[in-house]
Amino acid sequence: MRIAFVIPTLDRSGAEKQLTLLAMALPRAEFSPHVFALTRGGPYETDLRVAGVPVTVIGKRWKVDPWAWRRLHQALREFQPHILHTWLFAAHAYGRWGLSRTARPRVIVSERCVDSWKSAWQFWVDRHLLPVTDCVVGNSASVVDFYRARGIPAEKLCCIPNGVEIRDWNPQDRDRILRELQLPADAFVIASIGRLAIQKRVRDIIWAVETIRHIRPQVRLLIIGDGPERTRLEEFARAVDCAAHALFLGHREDAARFWPAVDAFVLASSFEGQSNSLMEAMAAGKAVIVSDIPPNRELVTPEETGLFAKAGDAVGIMQQLRRLIDDPALRQRLGAAAQTRMAQDFSVAAMVERYAALYRRLAGDAACRAT
Repeated sequence: MRIAFVIPTLDRSGAEKQLTLLAMALPRAEFSPHVFALTRGGPYETDLRVAGVPVTVIGKRWKVDPWAWRRLHQALREFQPHILHTWLFAAHAYGRWGLSRTARPRVIVSERCVDSWKSAWQFWVDRHLLPVTDCVVGNSASVVDFYRARGIPAEKLCCIPNGVEIRDWNPQDRDRILRELQLPADAFVIASIGRLAIQKRVRDIIWAVETIRHIRPQVRLLIIGDGPERTRLEEFARAVDCAAHALFLGHREDAARFWPAVDAFVLASSFEGQSNSLMEAMAAGKAVIVSDIPPNRELVTPEETGLFAKAGDAVGIMQQLRRLIDDPALRQRLGAAAQTRMAQDFSVAAMVERYAALYRRLAGDAACRAT
């Protein structure tokens, strides 16, 4: 079964990682994946090629690029996919626009977030292309509910959670990483990992760390990621005298290697889809503090696999951090339970099998109609 994945880029980000994990892990005896990067390749292009997954870069240059649309659809006609699986808005639009309602592959759209940023015209495009869409996959129940409320029929919606890799880390790596970062051996290391966008509310985390360091001076904050808010966040850290305690490491291809040095992970977002960084923190066995929003509640059970603070409540984050600093047994219990939950319910293997079952079902439906 030929599967065409279409995505804007193959940069190191959440949707791109999930596509890569899926494409590489699909059983080759049954599926033949091919990835079409609409705008450019990126780091995941190398991973895909090494795994034997073909990649075609279309080279879209402008937001509206009819030549790129033409090149994409010419490439798709040559590949003749049974399933066209698009990821993120630009790929949804370019991949589906112009498809026949009858002579076409089965079409799956992957929505990755509660996309409150979308404008009216983008929601119009989503609804306009529904007749050539067989399934809209949300990576959390919150994403599915969001798109149902915006006119996507319930019968076209389904939920397939992200998958996360479970790894064992060498505890001895902690000392090496602390020395590399020039942090004291007794540092309590808090991590925030992700795109530095306003909805991530990293400012609240900085404020919480600045507040608690006056009574727990060993705290340090690692901010891993880049984005439009970075300059403002760095200025804020200096303004509240927290610059010496908050390390901005920027975008790191090797972000995962810092997990052995991390004592707690904080995700303060006002909205999410299903956070890969949160899942990776839990899979690494870290105690987590998350904003009390529906997508996070799908992953974290309060007081069992993590702790909650209200979105926008820096004081609440500080109070939960104090609990984790002062109670090592609580940290260990929460981290172990979080890792077990990820291994049992959110493995890459489980995610791949759910998509494979969806491909089989849709391809089977098409075959039935053809006969």
